[in-house]
Amino acid sequence: MQGGVLVCVLALLPATWLRLSTGDRIHTVADVPSAPVGVVFGAGLWNGEPSPYLAHRLDAAVRLYKERRVRALLVTGDNSRHDYDEPDAMRAYLVKRGVPDRRIVSDFAGFDTWDSCSRARRVFGVRKAVLVSQGFHVRRALALCGAAGIDAYGVAVDEPHDVTWYFGGTREVVAAGKAALDAAFEPDPRFLGPRERGIEEALALAERGSGSGSGSGTR
Repeated sequence: MQGGVLVCVLALLPATWLRLSTGDRIHTVADVPSAPVGVVFGAGLWNGEPSPYLAHRLDAAVRLYKERRVRALLVTGDNSRHDYDEPDAMRAYLVKRGVPDRRIVSDFAGFDTWDSCSRARRVFGVRKAVLVSQGFHVRRALALCGAAGIDAYGVAVDEPHDVTWYFGGTREVVAAGKAALDAAFEPDPRFLGPRERGIEEALALAERGSGSGSGSGTR
């Protein structure tokens, strides 16, 4: 019995760490502190289009941009197969809703949350950001981006507490353990690649007040 209790306590320690270390950094779109960059994490595609959860993240990002709480957006997700491209689908969704293409930068190697955070800092040079995700995931994103060297606040996107929500929350208990290891050991992302200037260029455009033209971000 005592052994079982000990195992449960140890299993919950990473989740407790996430909650304690990120509690005062979670906000709404209306009250989140401004930052140069908003980071939107991929959350799956349905027939090539953003899933409902991903669409809600992108809707929040549109608001952040239009309310001038961020000046550029980094969309990070999975593009490991020719027939699956989260960043391009995310970019297209944002552009359709009024975000200028040149204010959007794509990270095509955001295979998991640590890779997205590590690459945001090491490849794209992000130092301060607003992270956009659902409440069950945003704490992990905040902790990992903090470990990667990014001063971040999170926007927790509201969702009905349906089956998907509870599945995501349960998954986070397991994912918290990996997050703790990633934060402690800071492994290289699966694909690091050279430094990219997309965010730098998007912010320079924002300084000049320009919002039109072709997209930033490279494959």
